[in-house]
Amino acid sequence: MNKIHRPTGMFAFTIVWIGQIISLLGSAMTGFALSFWAYQMAPEGIRATVFAGMNVAFIVPLLVVSPFAGALVDRSNRKWMMIISDLAAGLTTVGILILYATHNLQIWHLYVAAIIEGTFQTFQWPAYSAAITLMVDKKHYARTSAMNDLAGNSSGIFAPMLAGAIIGLLPANGVLIILLIDVITFVVAISAIIAVHIPQPAVTQEGRQGQGNIFREAVYGFEYIFKRPSLLGLQLTFLMGNLFSNLAFTLRTPMILARTTESPLAFGGVQTAGAIGGLLGGIVISVWGGPKRKVWGVVGGWALIGLFGTLLMGLNGGIILWLIATFLGAAISPLIDSSNQAIWQTKVAPDVQGRVFSTRRLIAWFATPVAAAVAGPLADFVLEPGMRAGGALANVFGGLVGVGPGAGMALTFVFAGLAILVVAGVAASTRAIRHAETLLPDYGGAERPAAEAQS
Repeated sequence: MNKIHRPTGMFAFTIVWIGQIISLLGSAMTGFALSFWAYQMAPEGIRATVFAGMNVAFIVPLLVVSPFAGALVDRSNRKWMMIISDLAAGLTTVGILILYATHNLQIWHLYVAAIIEGTFQTFQWPAYSAAITLMVDKKHYARTSAMNDLAGNSSGIFAPMLAGAIIGLLPANGVLIILLIDVITFVVAISAIIAVHIPQPAVTQEGRQGQGNIFREAVYGFEYIFKRPSLLGLQLTFLMGNLFSNLAFTLRTPMILARTTESPLAFGGVQTAGAIGGLLGGIVISVWGGPKRKVWGVVGGWALIGLFGTLLMGLNGGIILWLIATFLGAAISPLIDSSNQAIWQTKVAPDVQGRVFSTRRLIAWFATPVAAAVAGPLADFVLEPGMRAGGALANVFGGLVGVGPGAGMALTFVFAGLAILVVAGVAASTRAIRHAETLLPDYGGAERPAAEAQS
């Protein structure tokens, strides 16, 4: 029998990327439909808390499992790790579909689904990121990262419109049809991964240093990052940026629905504006490749997100201002993500990227469940009551964010945006972060370990 010659290189990545676009379209449609369903089903006084709880259910298992998942990714075939992760997500959707079809779906089922998806997502992202490092040339790292952002945002343009149209035309069976579409798209994504060749990395000096039992290898990601001040500084920047960003954006859906009397048109319009912004931002980075100094893409991007993507979202301007802020925030995100990803793919040895990238995400997302857990109760029991007409906070901030339902959640966006600006300023003034690309040698471009180069 002749050996099957599977696509390689940038062509192989493009095949996988197209499969991801299709899969993300189905997932975004499901997310839209189930978010609207959950908002209607949740008790009126704790809706923000319900949405925050779903974020916590997704993030906590992701953080707990991440170090071990990274070690398993480096030990295993990365292609199969990606397939298993996608398969688990697809089966979770099948479970939700069956519960909905039999009229047994409840909000707590979405929490269980979030836990399962969060657990398996710990394998998918580091495996995919590490695979790209070996699939394409180094000069394409920022471009492939931007293409991945573009995939999510381009699917997001059509998902709200398609999901809204399906639910509007078929109110009795719309959610069921959307879930069926999502299952089909998972099959497409898995088929694309199977069709291509994804190489395994050669063993490097860093890889040999990190070998041991599963616990030793799980800890190695922390050792690698903490020995390199520039990498640690970048992750602390993302840790604090994500803390304040999630404090606000956990409340975006309930804020919009509360301020528009549950308008699906406004909700879908804001999501679509974000998707268009992300699509255009991704296209620009894909063609441009990002700034030569990637670190300025990270630091400058966070400053722009804080001002235009977060603070602006909370000001009293209604749907027009939400559309502008969401568009700008999403357009800037590919600059941050692609610049940061290019630095890490260039500076971390390929055979330890599973562990290091898992730890990297754990550090960056560590504050996310804290922010989500705080945001819901803070909005429901403190800020929302305080921003009602005549409330204690309304007298001070009413002119800035308005008063009434959703105003307390809007105030969170203003405070979070100011905090993100401070985070970006601290990062720009820190030498280890500002000069990360010169202090850290490329993984194959220097004989000295990066830790020695920074000593």
